[in-house]
Amino acid sequence: MFDNQMSRRDMLARAGVGMGTLGLAALMQSEGRLMADTSSNPTATKEPHFKGRAKAVIHIFQNGGCSHVDSFDYKPALEKYHGQTGPISLKTERPTGTVMKSPWEFKPRGKSGIMVSELFPKIAECIDDICIINSMKAEVPNHEPSLMLMNCGASVTVRPSMGSWVNYGLGSENQNLPGFIAMCPNGYPIKRTQNWTSSFLPGVYQGTYINPAKDDPKKILDDLTNARLNTQAQRHQLDLLQQLNSQHLSLRNKDPQLESAIQSYELAFRMQTEASDAFDISNEPEAMHELYGTKTSKYAKYVMMTRRLIERGVRYVQLYHGNGQPWDSHNKLEEEHGRLAKESDQAVAALLIDLKQRGMLDETLVICGGEFGRTPTVELPSKENVVLGRDHNHHGFSVWMAGGGVKGGYKYGTTDELGFAAAENPVHVHDLHATILHLLGLDHKRLTYRYAGRDFRLTDVFGNVVTDILA
Repeated sequence: MFDNQMSRRDMLARAGVGMGTLGLAALMQSEGRLMADTSSNPTATKEPHFKGRAKAVIHIFQNGGCSHVDSFDYKPALEKYHGQTGPISLKTERPTGTVMKSPWEFKPRGKSGIMVSELFPKIAECIDDICIINSMKAEVPNHEPSLMLMNCGASVTVRPSMGSWVNYGLGSENQNLPGFIAMCPNGYPIKRTQNWTSSFLPGVYQGTYINPAKDDPKKILDDLTNARLNTQAQRHQLDLLQQLNSQHLSLRNKDPQLESAIQSYELAFRMQTEASDAFDISNEPEAMHELYGTKTSKYAKYVMMTRRLIERGVRYVQLYHGNGQPWDSHNKLEEEHGRLAKESDQAVAALLIDLKQRGMLDETLVICGGEFGRTPTVELPSKENVVLGRDHNHHGFSVWMAGGGVKGGYKYGTTDELGFAAAENPVHVHDLHATILHLLGLDHKRLTYRYAGRDFRLTDVFGNVVTDILA
């Protein structure tokens, strides 16, 4: 696993040995939390390469591509050249016309004085805890490859997702919940489950998909409880099933997909003790509901669930705004972005405030952004009747982070005069991934897995840690 070698623990995990001991571990529960057996449990907590500042990650994914020039990348030139062609030649995926100014006013916020637009007024109040990277860049202007690049470090081939790498490198602090959870209300984002795949990593590290939009927390996870058998009877039943499955596995050359299915049965059994409680926000104090705004925004409920999962030891939680690509505002930017920001602004700001009040922000890295940004020019009308929207822009966009060892009230990098392309201190997605792993105490060059005769890593053969943003 580390330094291009597979440890004895991981060799056993890959070989399928020790499946029975997972059942034994479930019997060793103490008040709902397992004491991990690191000699046989592939999800047990593992030591990082070095002491990291962050222990967990929350990824707020604005799938579809939030406009950076309307949120966190202030460009006065958009006002100057509004309605004109502008001084920069802009080549985009779809035909675009003249420069379009932002519908939202920018103001200096916090002690740092960072310019933030009125699109996110509540998040702007937390700007002194936020580090904005204004010089992000990806590779192509299409959703599918850009989602894969942001989530998996590769835009073409299916590779393990960042959450799977983190889960593989650090393990899970709660054996009764998945180490990596991906939540997307009412469906899937573009590329569906490939966004949280473990690919060639053992399947136990794959993200667990949750639809948080279901009203009953007991039904958020299908078939979580057994109406006919108590826990002890289920344990006996599962032990027998695991014995048969282990024999079946040994006859099939330790097939990794079959092994993953066996491990999933064990995790499902253990989840009965904590999963429903983690998603049940009814026990939260009224003040918390007011802070997040759960009475007026369903999205706020999902953000609150995210905090509850991190609080219970889940290592990596990714929250998509909704199914498909909601932030993809080719049409009616002011209306669409305005609606989405209204749904999420208060809740995301509340998450930062809540984590800070609980003393969790220093050890929790919060990431917010999309797969790319949007053009500073208006998209031209087409047969879809596009009006006052912006096209995809992978040349330059913004991602912000908070907590987990990054500088607060800090801006890094710039785009050009109009906000089209990264100009000063460009940060590729590979660099972002290397930095995230570094904050977790993982060296992106050493966190490897041998597959098909090669040692693979999240950053492939690229990536540099952006040391300037480290606190």
